[in-house]
Amino acid sequence: MQGHKQPAKLVNSINLCNTMRELDKKFYKIGDVSEILGIPESTLRYWETQFTIIKPKRNKKNIRYYTPNDIEIISRVYYLVKEKGLKLDAAQAQIRHNRDGVDKRFDAIAQLKNIKAQLVALQQALDKVYPDIPAAK
Repeated sequence: MQGHKQPAKLVNSINLCNTMRELDKKFYKIGDVSEILGIPESTLRYWETQFTIIKPKRNKKNIRYYTPNDIEIISRVYYLVKEKGLKLDAAQAQIRHNRDGVDKRFDAIAQLKNIKAQLVALQQALDKVYPDIPAAK
């Protein structure tokens, strides 16, 4: 088994919405999903056994193929488990009983993170143009 490369955690970053929009292939292998979301392959395999909503397609050789929708579902599981700190059974209950609420909160947080990133980039650009003016913190 090869080591997992941990890119800048996209799930945890402001770029997830943009990344999700840029998924242009119909199917992704588990290694691709692992890299896109910054989640180890072993975690993806385990979550597949724990969450009935994670159902990648498999070919005759039993290789998993994830759709962009599967990737989006996994990112919501990540949000509940890793960012909100819910136990797996609590995350399952949230998805089962309040899927719309989870989706709305996830989307709102992603939008806020995106806005924050834009503001930080704007502040950095202003700092370069006007280095002598202290930034308001």
